[in-house]
Amino acid sequence: MRPINIGLTEEQRCSVIELLNRNLADVYLLLVKTRKYHWDVVGPQFRTLHELWQEQYEALSLHADDIAERIRALGGYPLGTVEGFLRYASIKEHPNDLPNANEMVTRLYTDYEHIVRNLRDYIAQCSERYNDEGTADFLTGLMESYEETAWMLRSFVEGEALQGSTSSSDSVNNMPAGV
Repeated sequence: MRPINIGLTEEQRCSVIELLNRNLADVYLLLVKTRKYHWDVVGPQFRTLHELWQEQYEALSLHADDIAERIRALGGYPLGTVEGFLRYASIKEHPNDLPNANEMVTRLYTDYEHIVRNLRDYIAQCSERYNDEGTADFLTGLMESYEETAWMLRSFVEGEALQGSTSSSDSVNNMPAGV
């Protein structure tokens, strides 16, 4: 292979590729979990969640492809086996466990929040330690997307809790002053 001369040392590139593969593993595992919940959800919110999760796993699939292509652009090779994904992932599976719809939503937004926290660290490392602003910018875009998805999922669970509330004053307790 010809040397890659993009202003990063081989050590910097390899370190960034490692971070990207860790992110790829988390995204791929989250994609699998989202698809599984898409298949298994039941209850009054079936259609809403079924359609939402299809949108989300399709977006995650595109993100996984983008991450893999960023790895290749840096001269690395993306993980491509379930064994590799499980070894590198920081989020966990829940084998032989089929939660109710609200718990599915909670698990997914918790995973998105976990990935966002990881991405904040990866972004800082890419910028400050590895001098790779391109990857930092790329990961920032992913982070913003995952923050929005986590918010949407949290809002679903919070909305379910509000529907079960008998007091209308409960819904304003967490509002900022003046709203």
